[in-house]
Amino acid sequence: MNHIAIIYWSGTGNTEAMANAVLAGAKSAGAEAELFTVSDITTAKALEYDVLALGCPAMGGEVLEENEFEPFFTELESSLNGKKCALFGSYGWGDGQWMRDWFDRSKAAGANLLNEGLMVHETPDAAGIADCEAFGKALAAF
Repeated sequence: MNHIAIIYWSGTGNTEAMANAVLAGAKSAGAEAELFTVSDITTAKALEYDVLALGCPAMGGEVLEENEFEPFFTELESSLNGKKCALFGSYGWGDGQWMRDWFDRSKAAGANLLNEGLMVHETPDAAGIADCEAFGKALAAF
């Protein structure tokens, strides 16, 4: 079974709610999973895990959060070749371009991606939480 690190940044709590639901789904499927805010883990520690689930909302002009998450991801990016990864986050406007750009960056770095990423509009409702839990279960089998 995969050892999963769920690493996220959240400004409003939406992506944090997603991360907690991803964790619940992974654990319910029997995975060993741990939850971290991006400020609580180093890239070296993150790379010790079998699977990385990375969560960041869309910010500004549909980009990753620039003060904590983007620097973390930039440092991690050069070590993603062959690494199992999954991306998730919330958004409030736009059409998900930040996720497509993030997916393309991760794929170009050689990451083995679970899917094209999980997006939830604004605060996750019951259906959004269920999607996050299913995402976590998929991580356990990834």
